[in-house]
Amino acid sequence: MGTRSMTQGTAFADEVTTARLALACLDLTSLNDGDTAADVQRLCERAAGPAGRGPVAAVCVWPHFAALARRNLPASIAVAAVANFPDGRSDVARAVHDTREIVAAGAQEVDVVLPWRDLGAAPALLSAVRRACAGLRLKVILETGELRDDDAIDRACRIALGAGADFLKTSTGKVKVNATPHAARLLLQAIAADRRSASRVGFKPAGGIRTVADAGEYMALVAEVLGRDAVGPARFRIGASGLLNDIEAVLSGGAAGSAPASSY
Repeated sequence: MGTRSMTQGTAFADEVTTARLALACLDLTSLNDGDTAADVQRLCERAAGPAGRGPVAAVCVWPHFAALARRNLPASIAVAAVANFPDGRSDVARAVHDTREIVAAGAQEVDVVLPWRDLGAAPALLSAVRRACAGLRLKVILETGELRDDDAIDRACRIALGAGADFLKTSTGKVKVNATPHAARLLLQAIAADRRSASRVGFKPAGGIRTVADAGEYMALVAEVLGRDAVGPARFRIGASGLLNDIEAVLSGGAAGSAPASSY
């Protein structure tokens, strides 16, 4: 298959370039209720990939699988695990317990769900999680599809940034509405508007991103709002499982855009 131009408005020249960058920024994820140790081992094998393909940025799993993932991955691939997931309760003790389990497992990243039903409880919970994972990358999941309006999303962004988030993440992937370009723009604008965050904090869309074209749309938004230099694994991640199928199809010269539904 020849190289195809990406959709109008993207910041990247062609499909293969976009696929390679999406691969480097991918948090390859499995957060199914029935995940087993064998599932996680297979996920790690896919993450490292065949010779010449290149690795993903991270593997994201349940806390009780974080140590297993760490043992089965090269040091170049980070391990992320979820806290207070997926419901985002206001239980500080539970969120901190999850976080400490992740830290003890040797993971590098914590993806914590902000208590979006009770934003008043969010600062204390996030601050406690931040202290419990000092030195690790903290991604705060806002569950934007469940927040009632743009003002609520903006408030959630400000709470997360104020608590020391390293990334703002759209969604758990477990609700009806997950990542959307509109929510992405709101999160990116909140990062850009915060003096302490504009050159440091990253962005992670998650849920429903299944094709290289989907990924390219979010890359273009990041480049537009934060600058093209922000489109790399240090400040941009994609939370997905099915996306890797489409990336591999593009890089192998196969038909793109036909990835199956994500099992995120």
